[in-house]
Amino acid sequence: MGSITIRNLDDTVIEKLKAQAKEHERSLEAEVRAILTETSGRWSREHFIKRVQEIAAMTPDVPQSDSTQLIREERDRR
Repeated sequence: MGSITIRNLDDTVIEKLKAQAKEHERSLEAEVRAILTETSGRWSREHFIKRVQEIAAMTPDVPQSDSTQLIREERDRR
């Protein structure tokens, strides 16, 4: 496994990471490792858009609903 060194990190960022690590009951190093592992596995914007377009192409003749409108209708029903 490799290692990295991050220089000139703002003290407030370090304090926030320490607090987050404490909340998750792990060391600062383990917290940063978990954050980097999680974010490195996310889809890129281009990949996400391509996948959305592929899904939309599966139903070309079906009108797509505006989710904002659907949420408002559901909220008004209550």
